[in-house]
Formats: sequence, C-alpha cells, structure tokens
Amino acid sequence: MTEAPQAPALYRLMAWLSPAYPVGAFSYSSGIEWAVEQGDIADAASLKAWLSVMLAQGGGYCDAVLFAHAHRAAAAGDDKALRDVAELAAAFAPTKERHLETTAQGNAFIEATRAAWPCAAIDHLKAGWDGPVAYPVAVAVSAAGHGVSLEAALSAYLQAVAANWVSAGVRLVPLGQTDGQRVLAALELVVAATAERALSATLDDLGSSAFRADLASARHETQYTRLFRS
Repeated sequence: MTEAPQAPALYRLMAWLSPAYPVGAFSYSSGIEWAVEQGDIADAASLKAWLSVMLAQGGGYCDAVLFAHAHRAAAAGDDKALRDVAELAAAFAPTKERHLETTAQGNAFIEATRAAWPCAAIDHLKAGWDGPVAYPVAVAVSAAGHGVSLEAALSAYLQAVAANWVSAGVRLVPLGQTDGQRVLAALELVVAATAERALSATLDDLGSSAFRADLASARHETQYTRLFRS
C-alpha cells in the first residue's frame, strides 16, 4: 500500500494540481471535443469507457511512464538521464495538438513553480534541456525537487489529468456535475492500475494502442467549431 504523503507534500500536490494553478488545463480536451462531435462520446457511460482507454492504453499511460522516469532522474541528480527523458517526452506526442497541449502546460507549470516554489531540480532541468518541457516531466521534476514521493505524485498527477478530461466531457456532451463525479469515481481503479503499471515500466514500454483517441486529437485540429485548444 502506498504511504500517504506528509502534510507539506500533500499541500504542494494540491496546489500544483489544482484547477486554479496557472497552466491553462481547462482549455484542452485531448481530442474529446472531436469524439463528442462524432458521437463516440454521448453519455456518462461512453465518456467513462473512452477515458479508461486513454488512461490505461493511451496518453495517460505514456505520461505516467515518462513521469516516473523523470522523477527518478531528478531525485538521483542524474542530469543526463533527466535530459534524455525531457527530450523523449517532447518528441513523443503523437499529434501537433497533443504536443501543444503537453508543452504549453509543462512550460507554464515550470514558470509558475520556479516563481513560487523554486528548487534546484527545476534549475537542473532548465540548464540541461532548453527545449519545450512536457507536462508530466515538469510536475515530476518539481515533485522530486521538493521531496514528494514518486508514488504519491504520480497518483495525484493521473487523478488531475482524469479530472480535467471529465470536466471537458461534462461541458461538451453535456453532462450534469453529478454524472461527471460518477465517471471520475469509476476511474479510480483505472488510475491506480495505470500508476502501478507505469512504476515498473521501462522507456522501451512506451506506446499507445488508443488509436481512436490519437485520431481524435489529429482530427480536432481541423474541426469546424471548437471550444477547446486540443
């Protein structure tokens, strides 16, 4: 069983992964907007099914693996490994919109955290990698730099990602807030299983089989009417 984070770690995780943290997460849907328009997502059940695949077999899982390796590299002070993970994460996005989504949020997270919660790990990341920073790498490095355990940080990160996806679905389908919370509750075991699988994964295990979700991200770029940036 994962040990509960201590009060300072819990406080930081809640601050960094709050919807109020200035990364603009509310403006991205990870292709959910296209899936709703096409009829793939039409109610709470289909939203839950779609997000389960994204978490366990798509971008959620890939982000979790990158998160774990970035956290370990930062915690160990291994600047070369950290640079390699940061570069891979920036290059691994399957579509232009997914790249925008992860790097815009990642860069915003780094800037906000350097200003309010500075730490040496972030400085090492910026010194070793001058390219765009993917969101999971940004959060992982900050967590490692502040002594937040990998297990707690990864679970919190995946829950925040799932909550943002659910929020997009609630607005787009549309669904009621209670239905949205039912979907989020139903994803709890998927989040836990994805985190556990990612903790033992190597970078060679990276890969997505959520083909429809990746297609949705690509198709969203030319969608005629859009509320979201991705």
